[in-house]
Amino acid sequence: MASQVGQLPPLPPSRPLPVIDLGRLSKDPAMRALAIQDIARACREQGCFQVVNHSVGKSVMNGALEAASEFFETSPEYKELFASTDIRRPIRYDTSSRDGISKARSFLKHYANPLEDWIQYWPMQPPMYRKKMGDYAVEIQRVSMQLMDAILQGLGLEPLYLQEKLENGVQFLALNNYPHFSHQGDKVGLAPHSDYGFLTILLQSSPGLEVTPHDENTWKAVPVVPGALHVHIGDHLEVLSNGQIKSLVHRAILNPDEARISIASIHGLPVDEKVRCAEELVDEKHPEMYRESSFQDFLDFLPSNINNYKRFVESLKIDRA
Repeated sequence: MASQVGQLPPLPPSRPLPVIDLGRLSKDPAMRALAIQDIARACREQGCFQVVNHSVGKSVMNGALEAASEFFETSPEYKELFASTDIRRPIRYDTSSRDGISKARSFLKHYANPLEDWIQYWPMQPPMYRKKMGDYAVEIQRVSMQLMDAILQGLGLEPLYLQEKLENGVQFLALNNYPHFSHQGDKVGLAPHSDYGFLTILLQSSPGLEVTPHDENTWKAVPVVPGALHVHIGDHLEVLSNGQIKSLVHRAILNPDEARISIASIHGLPVDEKVRCAEELVDEKHPEMYRESSFQDFLDFLPSNINNYKRFVESLKIDRA
């Protein structure tokens, strides 16, 4: 006999998202090994975690949020200088996305690594934008290198695997401005999706990010932990790991109390560099499960995805049936 809704058993208590002390990676070998184990477990079981003790100064983090907020407060005429429907531009402002997932946000997207190649395209207003966002971008690139080294070692790959390509890889900053929820219309600011790269490192001014951890079939709000950075797995790390690690589906919910700023830093290989399943993780029992692809391939994929959203990683899966 079917259970009635009112008689359904209560859901088991939700596990808190892991909080990783990144300083442990710089301790003695035994402490580092335990930290790598914790990161590997978080990646496999939940697909996301938060990091503290990452050495990014509070003033640098606050400065980036201030710079983003002040940019969105500039005149419509100034912001329109960066407006474009060309997703290949080095900088782009818009109030609706061309990727089929934006609901209610304005955004500014631009590249950041290496900084000296891209900062010339960044806004000059507010006056401290380039300084504050540049300081933040450099620090987050450093954190991404630490995290990728630990994650790849957690997969059993050699230390410094892909290091040079990662150092010269894409860092793509997406600054998002969400209005507060007025209790009218859709409360979703950004529809469920996963990110293309290896890692996304996110800083948010107030709650609004929701995730679906791999071990829970439900949405979970990501708390704003003072001084913490949120990290989640992208499509290309799922490919590199040959499916041992899955990319994280997430969305943005409008905050009922205030407007919200978030800064997502997405990290991957250079634009034309193909990501494929690591040879060390492919064998007879674990055949290659994904086709190779690059960031350029992802950009080519986007226009076909506007009206019928599909995760990029789903388009890469090899049918083994």
